[in-house]
Amino acid sequence: MAMKTKAILIGITILVAGLTTGCKNASDKNAANTEAQVWTCSMHPQIRQDHPGKCPICAMNLIPLKTSESIDHPISADAIMLSKEAAALADIRTSTVGRSRPVKDLYLYGTIQPDERRIHSLVSQVNGRIEKLSVNFAGETIRKGQTVAVIYSSDLLNAQQELLEAVKLQQPALLLAAREKLRLWKLTDRQIAAIEQSGNISPLTEMIADAGGIVTAKKVEQGESVGPGSVLFDLADLSSIWAVFEAYEADLPYLKNGDRVEYTVTALPGQLFSGKIAFIDPVLDKITRTAKVRVETANPRLQLKPEMYINARIQASLQLSGDAIVIPKTAILWTGPRSIVYVKQPHTDTPVFQWRNIELGPSLGDAYVVVSGLNEGEEIVTNGVFAVDASAQLEGKPSMMNSQKQTTHATLTVHGACGMCKTRIEEAALGLKGVTEATWNGETQELHLHFDSAQTSIKSISKAISGAGHDTELDKADDAVYNALPGCCLYRE
Repeated sequence: MAMKTKAILIGITILVAGLTTGCKNASDKNAANTEAQVWTCSMHPQIRQDHPGKCPICAMNLIPLKTSESIDHPISADAIMLSKEAAALADIRTSTVGRSRPVKDLYLYGTIQPDERRIHSLVSQVNGRIEKLSVNFAGETIRKGQTVAVIYSSDLLNAQQELLEAVKLQQPALLLAAREKLRLWKLTDRQIAAIEQSGNISPLTEMIADAGGIVTAKKVEQGESVGPGSVLFDLADLSSIWAVFEAYEADLPYLKNGDRVEYTVTALPGQLFSGKIAFIDPVLDKITRTAKVRVETANPRLQLKPEMYINARIQASLQLSGDAIVIPKTAILWTGPRSIVYVKQPHTDTPVFQWRNIELGPSLGDAYVVVSGLNEGEEIVTNGVFAVDASAQLEGKPSMMNSQKQTTHATLTVHGACGMCKTRIEEAALGLKGVTEATWNGETQELHLHFDSAQTSIKSISKAISGAGHDTELDKADDAVYNALPGCCLYRE
């Protein structure tokens, strides 16, 4: 019994000691968090103090600058750390950067136009007077060989008389000249043969259409006098038409002759038409800043009529050597010549973001090609980027409106073997003034850096890392420092 009572007393003593220690540790942790808390003014971010209160300038209540959450990975002094609650409230979403084939959606608008190579004009070749018209209004269809008018012409009357005289004289040269004269005045061989066979001349001559099509304009009235070159009708053959689109100058590099285009017609819903680009106007319209793009399309049923509205969507692949980094438009902030994104720091549960200057390539509509500044596999903010930037502005850190530093991105080969090496390498780089981000990849042995080139350089960073015991592509670590590393960190063979 005595032994049992003694054991109970020992257990109670240990429990009380543990609770006391735990409370003390919790109290110390809370105290540390309280001391780490910074308070600032939303209107005057230069005001900083370690306790809540009012702004000495505008008397507004101060707000906490940073959350009390702790992270297990070193962060840059320029990084923006948000609580999970704040990130959720601002609907901040991120996406992993990847490579894909850049495809741009082009939206073109235009109208149906007649094929200009199939437009004809029926003209008079002689002086005369229109006695009868067989075509009375625009829109009628004329067939080749059809009689379109009857004309009185003294010139044609005299030419018929000359033909009959040549027939009587049986002189081949005169006969040939008389026939050719009538042909030049657009009489057909059948009309000429009829005159020769009948031996009669007529003051009235039928005008025969030498081309077919739809009458687009009637230029003469019955009883009107005409002369050589007078236009009677304009005709258009609509069995093949042009779909003429207006393309903005920014879209022209993605279009070329021979590309197939599918388009819809407003007047014919549900039907899809297609054709190939036959011509791109080399001159821009100075007012609309567009160039005409011509697509040829067969129109055997004459469904497509001139001036119908048409719409086309073209998926144009950029002419690049391979896949490219493409990011959504919502991830980018523009300010003057700079383009900015916010990159999430890896290996942290707490949302930590770092601003970065990037160079953009062609626009893909809702996305952009990134020329430089981002690496495949990095995570960027794609929704809520303005909320992150506002937090950066409140903390007085580099942001869209405050480019305090010109960040340089570089990659340095650094040798290591384990997770301890990763921490040591990154801490050595971040320990230098001006280094804002350092991420080491153990598989590729590459250290991705972002630093202010005005404050440090890649050579200085390499020296610092080799001084910590890790060989780089520029410097070799001292043997004594290397041999002092833990056994799991020895990477030399």
